[in-house]
Amino acid sequence: MMVWASDGEVARFCRWEPYKSLDALTDYIRIVVLPHPWFRAICLRCRPIGAISVTENTGGDRCRGELGYVLASRYWGKGIVTKAVELAVALVFRERPELERVEALVDVDDVA
Repeated sequence: MMVWASDGEVARFCRWEPYKSLDALTDYIRIVVLPHPWFRAICLRCRPIGAISVTENTGGDRCRGELGYVLASRYWGKGIVTKAVELAVALVFRERPELERVEALVDVDDVA
């Protein structure tokens, strides 16, 4: 995870700054990733190259989930995230029948 979490090109489109230390990233994994209700690795040949998550909204918006993803920059432009999103959405709808919609916010500067 440190490979993409410390990459400034990757973090440019994320809500976090690049991680500079393994300790800080380990804290993030412990505090955010492990307790997250739906967070999965994106793997290629059994190696993690990114992550995808669906966060549940609250209150009257519980029927919607927000999708987020991150991918190591060396794998950009290869259709990997497109396939990961297809698989994740199908799986999350099976696991979370209360969801009616999965949405994602986009950064207008992220041309892809």
